[in-house]
Amino acid sequence: MTQIQATGARTARPIPPQAWFGVSAIFHYLGPSFAVLLFPAVGVLGVAWLRIASAALLFAPATRPWRTIAQAGARERWLLVALGACLALMNCSFYLALDRLPISLVATIEFVGTIGLALYGLRTGRNLLALILAMGGVFLLIDVRWSDNLAGLCWAALNGVLFVLYVVLGHRIARAGAGAGIERLGAAMAVAFLFIFPIGALQAFKAFDHPVLILAGVGVGLCSSVIPYVCDQLAMARLPRASFALLLTLLPASATLIGAIVLAQIPSLRDLGGIALVMAGVGLHRPAEIK
Repeated sequence: MTQIQATGARTARPIPPQAWFGVSAIFHYLGPSFAVLLFPAVGVLGVAWLRIASAALLFAPATRPWRTIAQAGARERWLLVALGACLALMNCSFYLALDRLPISLVATIEFVGTIGLALYGLRTGRNLLALILAMGGVFLLIDVRWSDNLAGLCWAALNGVLFVLYVVLGHRIARAGAGAGIERLGAAMAVAFLFIFPIGALQAFKAFDHPVLILAGVGVGLCSSVIPYVCDQLAMARLPRASFALLLTLLPASATLIGAIVLAQIPSLRDLGGIALVMAGVGLHRPAEIK
């Protein structure tokens, strides 16, 4: 038995960080696709409130945010406050954009800001070619459904800026490893709840008389803010920021597919070609070693 266990230990390999990101990419827009269906019943900001509140509640038993905040130094506390504020505002602006624009367009605008992160960390011609392929795929996808809804475009642009900030801050809390990063993520989510409480509470409280809506809100929080953010930490702890940013090109592709499955926003042949280019770029990319 001991020999078998030893052989298994030698052959077992850790799950690649790209696989964790793949799970995150699926849930990144799967949860919001269901959230859109709750907008008429709960309200946009009410759904954002339920998402963050349920995520903070789900994180609390495992991550003990009060302990993380109490043991943190001054700089780390400010980092947690910044990430918490970013999560709260990002989720609100994201939902306000989704209420006005197709999910694939919101995803594409969200991606644009991450191009700079990917360019900043490029080290080889191979990775430059990978980025060009992925960007070409995204620009094919950006033509899916443009909109003249100025308010929606502004909310989507704000969400894009905050998403870049989330990637930067998320990598900072992952520096000590995925386990410590997830604990800090739980603390940041608790801070996010404090920020969003006065913003969406009135809308969210309307759902408290309907248990089905509460359960649906918890499901949105699990699918949107627990599973994908935990997977992000597991990927960020082992990938350079530029490599993670390149993987973000998968998000417009996954949003197009999720939009087709959940929201009946059927992609065209051009969209499928864009998805193929994104996949080719991701497959070509080789991450640098984390120093």
